[in-house]
Amino acid sequence: MTPQPDAMVITATVPGADSFTDPKAAVDRLEELYEAATTFLCERFRQVVSKGAGNERFRAFYPEIRLTTTSFSQIDSRLSYGHVAEPGTHVTTITRPDLFRNYLEHQIQLLIANHSAPVVIGPSTTPIPLHFAVTSQSGLTVPQEGAADFTLRDVFDVPVLSTTNDDIVNGTFVSEDGSAPLAPFTAQRVDYSLARLSHYTATDPEHFQNHVLFTNYQFYVSEFEAYARAQLKDPDSGYVSFVGTGNVEITDGDTPIEPLAQQPQMPTFHLKRADGSGITLVNIGVGPSNAKTATDHIAVLRPHAWIMVGHCAGLRNSQNLGDFVLAHAYLREDHVLDDDLPVWVPIPALAEVQIALEQAVADVTELRGYDLKRVMRTGTVATIDNRNWELRDQSGPVRRLDQSRAVALDMESATIAANGFRFRVPFGTLLCVSDKPLHGELKLPGMASEFYQTQVARHLMIGIRAMESLREMPLERLHSRKLRSFDETAFL
Repeated sequence: MTPQPDAMVITATVPGADSFTDPKAAVDRLEELYEAATTFLCERFRQVVSKGAGNERFRAFYPEIRLTTTSFSQIDSRLSYGHVAEPGTHVTTITRPDLFRNYLEHQIQLLIANHSAPVVIGPSTTPIPLHFAVTSQSGLTVPQEGAADFTLRDVFDVPVLSTTNDDIVNGTFVSEDGSAPLAPFTAQRVDYSLARLSHYTATDPEHFQNHVLFTNYQFYVSEFEAYARAQLKDPDSGYVSFVGTGNVEITDGDTPIEPLAQQPQMPTFHLKRADGSGITLVNIGVGPSNAKTATDHIAVLRPHAWIMVGHCAGLRNSQNLGDFVLAHAYLREDHVLDDDLPVWVPIPALAEVQIALEQAVADVTELRGYDLKRVMRTGTVATIDNRNWELRDQSGPVRRLDQSRAVALDMESATIAANGFRFRVPFGTLLCVSDKPLHGELKLPGMASEFYQTQVARHLMIGIRAMESLREMPLERLHSRKLRSFDETAFL
């Protein structure tokens, strides 16, 4: 935002740029810079609200991490992240360093070790919008345009959509000063998503865990809560609390949770561990638009993996209601990502996630080898954007389904997988057959068998077991090179 020509710009007083070789100290400085900047903006906002605006603008800046290298030295080729591809200056702005401390320390430690160079921590030239600065202040909100007796954007910086985008992850970023991006998201993009997450899920971003399950049915929420309560009663489980919508947090498995009178668009629940390695369950509802919205915003938290565990239509006569489908490819007819990720881009299955899911199915069903085929098929999952596709001319869709060798059809899985690929988040899909439209078994009341009803609990447990398996895997192994581009950011 360009200040008024006759306005005096008053900025926050913060430390200048310094070099660091200790990751913890570097993040401490990031927190110091961010806290000083946001405190300054909040104090000035309270001042203007109570006393009115004068001929002044108030501005504070995001902190940044900067790395400059001059060598083409060969980095350990087994690593898919933690290093830059070419010499030069690489930079990223940072928000909420308190929330991202573990992530930042890990990324910075790798940078310093791999390049034998310090990182420089200091204020950036990107202003912090007031709307994002006040989010950490309880009871402090920014009024809508026109609600205050002064013009907000004349006094403070506000969010700017032109600088809030996915250019880095989409591979379309163009530098203005010759520097390269160090991380997949800028601070403004992260702040935007943190605000959206609170709105859509009715839980604060700090509750989200590193392993995220997506579902499209409420049945799974009830099962997840029951599992969480059982884990809290087990002192050896490693889980410390359970968080429901409205940020209600319990540490005792018997403590009741009063449901919100007004449920959010995407009810979200968190089974937490002290180090953030627990499991988050998001009920995204039905449709690729919801799937894209959820993953667009959760991606900024840099989860270690996300998996879809939902219902689907089985397309093969050999399938039964309640059978599982492990996706190893996706037919993308959802269209919501066409502008960001062309449909000709293949979405590869990730071996680490596939193995974890298949092993979890075997463990929960107690079936092994060839016997697994009795309850699980592996194949292509088609995702569409028209829930009532059966009511149109079926010849075209059915032909494409047949040509793609699809074994199941839903409205979310390819979207979640494609956004996982786009955002470099390991992904997977395990669906449960709830109807067979091509064979006369439609999703109508009473159609689901008792066997299918029992599968909900087993299905969720498979997703949980898979996540617990992935949790034990080193990040260097889980984050496959399949998710990394030619000229990739150093940060995950």
